[in-house]
Amino acid sequence: MARMTGPVWKVSRRLGFSVLETGEELTKRAYAPGQHGPTKRVKLTNYGLQLREKQRIRFMYGINERQFYNTFIKASKMEGIKGDNFMFILESRLDNLVYRMGFGRTRRAARQLVNHGHILVDGKKVDIPSYIVKPGQTIEVKEKSKNMASINEALEATLNTVAFVSVDKEAKKGTYLRLPERSELNSEVNESLVVEFYNR
Repeated sequence: MARMTGPVWKVSRRLGFSVLETGEELTKRAYAPGQHGPTKRVKLTNYGLQLREKQRIRFMYGINERQFYNTFIKASKMEGIKGDNFMFILESRLDNLVYRMGFGRTRRAARQLVNHGHILVDGKKVDIPSYIVKPGQTIEVKEKSKNMASINEALEATLNTVAFVSVDKEAKKGTYLRLPERSELNSEVNESLVVEFYNR
């Protein structure tokens, strides 16, 4: 399945989960989209719950099916808890860290910045959104791109950043300090269901 390019709010309502992690999508209508309105939801089977959780995480990070599965395989080969490793790899993606540092208002906007060559990692241009950033590496906006309105607006709208990154808003530069702790990530997500889904 290719990457989803349609309306994010409809996806959030269908999954009953804020894909943008803001909760805006579910404030007015917290029920699934469709002409019949807030009809009663069908109780999901174990498989249904696992599939829905996989789709929630996949849409949240904006990854296609193959990338998602390959990331899971990579996490499975690492030492430690599979689910935690999986989330840590997703959080270490360049597009996600650009979003976490506040250079893009959404992960989709952050991915576009990376794709268009506006982002440097340790002073070198990287235009691959799935590039895995290592703790200690610096991420900054390219000098020619520092006056972009979209980046300035995103930084103004970002009040707080997560503890595992540090950001200098004036210089438009940040550092990936360390791997996140599971408690610092979205508590609504249950990655163990994804592990169960792929281990069926």
